[in-house]
Amino acid sequence: MGGFFGATSKVHNIIPDVFFGTDYHSHLGTRRAGMAAWDREMGLQREIHNIENSPFRTRFAGALDEMIGSAGIGCISDSDPQPLLIRSNLGTYALCTIGVIQNAEQLISQFLSFSGGHFEAMRRGHVNTTELVAAMIDQKSSFAEGIRFAQNVIEGTASILILKENGNLIAARDKMGRLPVLIGKNEEGYCVSFENFAYQKLGYEDERELGPGEIVEISTEGIEVLSPALKEMRICSFLWSYYGYPTSCYEGVNVEVMRYKNGAIMAEHDMEEGRDADIDYVGGVPDSGTPHAIGYANRSGKHFARAFIKYTPTWSRSFMPSTQTDRNRIAKMKQIPVNELIRDKNLLFVDDSIVRGTQLRETVEFLYDNGAKSVHMRSACPPIMYGCKYLNFSRATSDMELITRQVIMELEGDEGFKHLEEYADRTTERGRAMRQAICDRFHFSSLEFQSLEGLEEAIGIDRCKLCTYCWNGKE
Repeated sequence: MGGFFGATSKVHNIIPDVFFGTDYHSHLGTRRAGMAAWDREMGLQREIHNIENSPFRTRFAGALDEMIGSAGIGCISDSDPQPLLIRSNLGTYALCTIGVIQNAEQLISQFLSFSGGHFEAMRRGHVNTTELVAAMIDQKSSFAEGIRFAQNVIEGTASILILKENGNLIAARDKMGRLPVLIGKNEEGYCVSFENFAYQKLGYEDERELGPGEIVEISTEGIEVLSPALKEMRICSFLWSYYGYPTSCYEGVNVEVMRYKNGAIMAEHDMEEGRDADIDYVGGVPDSGTPHAIGYANRSGKHFARAFIKYTPTWSRSFMPSTQTDRNRIAKMKQIPVNELIRDKNLLFVDDSIVRGTQLRETVEFLYDNGAKSVHMRSACPPIMYGCKYLNFSRATSDMELITRQVIMELEGDEGFKHLEEYADRTTERGRAMRQAICDRFHFSSLEFQSLEGLEEAIGIDRCKLCTYCWNGKE
């Protein structure tokens, strides 16, 4: 994934706001980060660092003294280095993007075939996706026209933040509104952010949320709409169930509140079907599974307990290492048991999602090794049947990395992929078979997934505005 933050101010050095605002997006990426600033005398400045082994705050602490400006942008990225400084027919500007481009090679070939231009080649000839976005934008005579063109030719998702050489910001939400872009305001200017809590902590108030495909230019004097919002929206449902920060609000819906409601709906399903008996404690697979589990416990009347605690001072995020083997090892090292809450207990855990299940297997084995009597598992979202092609929140490179696809292949071979809708439904024979096969593989005492209808109910906005592609394959 990734996140960005930008701000422009009338009277003071804005770099501290950009520094802390960007830092508040650290939960969205672990590979690269950068900041760019504009000062009337110094012009545009930029700094980029690798943050795989050191957090943003540590790597960019020096920027508070080295950079200066009344406008700036910052980006946390799980992909390529950014922001980039671009000089083109539109002027000199800094650019950062969030999203993924599925047809990058096609766009690169098309551009090179007629432009006579070039790209800086990275490892194995890879082109920085932000540089590619800039190449698309610069084919037109204005930023608004160029951004619209880029978003129309890109297959995937691209939200864009630009810092111009006059200190103004241009913000564009992706064409289908799969990711949020919000604007905050204080007495001295404005800011743009993926996460609204990031600017609220800095003294800004909510101004408004951009609509799908909307493009605005932001100065210290106000907001000018360069291209109005489109009517159709497909915001990513995973924002609420998984990678959104608990204090964030998207389309007016708070993440933490949604997760409590989501867990309660799952509990109601289990109570209706008699699956909640003999559970001693309900817990979450931390961290994002925990609020779903609290909602489940509150509704079911079962005691909530943290049967194991994550030790995070040295390894704050289990997916920081580059290999799956190392990620699994670190995840196991971080789990510290509370033996009194595990031994001889029937435990039910709620995870935010079950994608591949590799780390989940380690967790269940860890619980049994510490004396658990039974381990029941609940997923806070429906079975993931399709790898996401719109965002890069998952490291999956093939649908066959998904545990659901692997199990279906074992059960029926390729024929099973013609019946994915049945497998997703717990009431069908295929649905029950898939759940039992996953239980057998991971030694769950029982397994259930939230229904798509239950998830949509918990989010609470119009269903036609939600992207549910990874669960039902619908655009």
